[in-house]
Amino acid sequence: MTRFACRAAPLLALATCLAAVPVHAEEADATIIVTAPAATDAAEERASRTAGGTDIVSYEDYADKSVVSLRDTLAFSPGVYLQPRYGQEVRLSIRGSGLSRGFHMRGLTLLQDGVPINLADDNGDFQELEPIFFDHLEVWRGANALRFGSGTLGGAINGVTPTGRTAQGLYMRGDIGSFDSVRGLVSAGVASDRVDAWGAISADTSDGDRGHAKRRSRRFQGNVGLKLSEVVSTRFYASINSIRQELPGALTMAEALSTPRKANAAAVAGDQARDIDSLRLQNRTTLDWGAFTLDVGGFVNAKSLHHPIFQLIDQKSVDIGTFFRADYATGPVEVTFGGEIRRGSTDARQFVNSGGRRGALTFDADQKAQTATLYGEVRVRPVEVLTLIAGGVYADGWRKRTVNFSATPATDGRIDFDAFSPKIGLLFEPAADIQLFANYSRSAEFPGFGEVFQTVGIPPTSTVVSDIRPQRAWTAEIGTRGKLGFASWDVALYRSTLKGELLQFTTNSNIPAATFNAGRTLHQGVEAGLDLAATDWLRLRQVYTYSDFRFRGDAQFGDNRLPVVPKHAYRAELRLGSDALHIAPNLEWVPDGPFADYRNQVRTPGYVLIGVTGGATIANGIDAFVDIRNITGKKAIGDISAVIDARVNTGVTPAINPAIYYPVERRAVSAGIRARF
Repeated sequence: MTRFACRAAPLLALATCLAAVPVHAEEADATIIVTAPAATDAAEERASRTAGGTDIVSYEDYADKSVVSLRDTLAFSPGVYLQPRYGQEVRLSIRGSGLSRGFHMRGLTLLQDGVPINLADDNGDFQELEPIFFDHLEVWRGANALRFGSGTLGGAINGVTPTGRTAQGLYMRGDIGSFDSVRGLVSAGVASDRVDAWGAISADTSDGDRGHAKRRSRRFQGNVGLKLSEVVSTRFYASINSIRQELPGALTMAEALSTPRKANAAAVAGDQARDIDSLRLQNRTTLDWGAFTLDVGGFVNAKSLHHPIFQLIDQKSVDIGTFFRADYATGPVEVTFGGEIRRGSTDARQFVNSGGRRGALTFDADQKAQTATLYGEVRVRPVEVLTLIAGGVYADGWRKRTVNFSATPATDGRIDFDAFSPKIGLLFEPAADIQLFANYSRSAEFPGFGEVFQTVGIPPTSTVVSDIRPQRAWTAEIGTRGKLGFASWDVALYRSTLKGELLQFTTNSNIPAATFNAGRTLHQGVEAGLDLAATDWLRLRQVYTYSDFRFRGDAQFGDNRLPVVPKHAYRAELRLGSDALHIAPNLEWVPDGPFADYRNQVRTPGYVLIGVTGGATIANGIDAFVDIRNITGKKAIGDISAVIDARVNTGVTPAINPAIYYPVERRAVSAGIRARF
């Protein structure tokens, strides 16, 4: 039996077993996926009442792709900057949120089915958002994410899974591709008058497009809904993830542009990896009296992280939380009021990394965090075509650490934060399907454990950075969205003035990034999406992002541009054909790469990546698809971990040649089949 057959056999056996289970449900809508359009339509209706940048991405928008990460799902979401690092690890940024963070993510609220997956200190691993499960994703940029209690610069991304009512029947999907990649999904949904249930399992394995980048995952998602009365309904959710990812590490610029499949030598020697096991349980109960609705619920997230890098990080965390949201609508007035509290406890230990195994214990601490929000919004429609909006988010939180053991000096400590972020806006609809909007808002982001407790100095000392403070910003936004004839658009211009932006830079090759509050910085740009659908068989999708992020009169860096994000980025896809048979060439164009350092000494080169997807119906309810990426085999730099000065061999000792660059994805071909019953 071939290696592929060995890997695929468990998936095929599972799919065969589930296919044999009788499903007594109404036939699903005849589309390439099993989900019904009602859930997406409701999300789009909510977005259309928002006075700012929002976007709804349906599963159908990315069904022909080999879905590895959020980059594959949100590529055509205006204003979302996504660049690959390896496997499911990507740079995820909106309006420059967390742009200097060279690992994980910050500055965004990530949710699944409306419940945050961020930890209590607001950091998170977006690998736990598995887009292959979702009915659709909601992107709420900046202060437009107030409906989730988010007060971050970037906003919120909410992945919404199907239910037994929106995805009845059996659905199966299997992918194979380059680098010995195999991926499978099986889902099923059933519904009766008062009960519905949906569940899905997925499995994924790949050698990766670089050395030391193997990955595998096993996941389950499911939910059960109960209609207890004409007023009360409740839904229980469960999510289980087992994720194993080797880390190839960053390369020097010369290596990234000449030998992109290479792994960083230190990453190989330390067998660096990020292994996650997590269990998430949540409930949402809705009381609906017509004009007044109330959602209440709670959640618990249990997570284990095995993460050998410069040392072996071993963390076990439990986060619990509760939330409520009340909506009242009468005539021209709508009111929303809600709140949330998250509290987490982490057993954080570190060991000497002995080839990916635990060596001597170097650090043991109990970390606790809490973040709580209260938010409200009033929408008044004085005339039919105009809506006035006012609201705000109050947030407070604390971070606390108790050190049980440390091989080097380390201190206990606690820091508290609070902030109020108001918002005003207006939505004007001069004609059917045409909207103009404007808003002015404040945002505040609290530091997480990594910013509050930092390892600094030689010899290293793990200390409480008592003067670290929240990042705050005022943002003005204007824009328009709508549809006219065969053209639909979504365009927003924003300008954010920040104080105390949380910036990070690599201090040396042996320890992670240090964090500081910058003085004044500026983030401004354009987020534009334009779709042209001249006929049923011809559609052109385009997104363009202009990003101007810079210091403002900084004592050290003057008015330098902030690194990592390029000034211009453009993506386009031309879809030719119908669901029965179609092909869609696409391109990604970065005319000039971003700076790699705060001193603006080194800029990465621009690039063009060309790909193509296609699909065809091969039988009733069965579709095939293909996804070819980077057809020309272009060698380019995708993401960067910023440093102070990225010049090579500047005359200092030892010589500088920073390994801070991640190459773009190599040429890859994948294909698969979807089937619904």
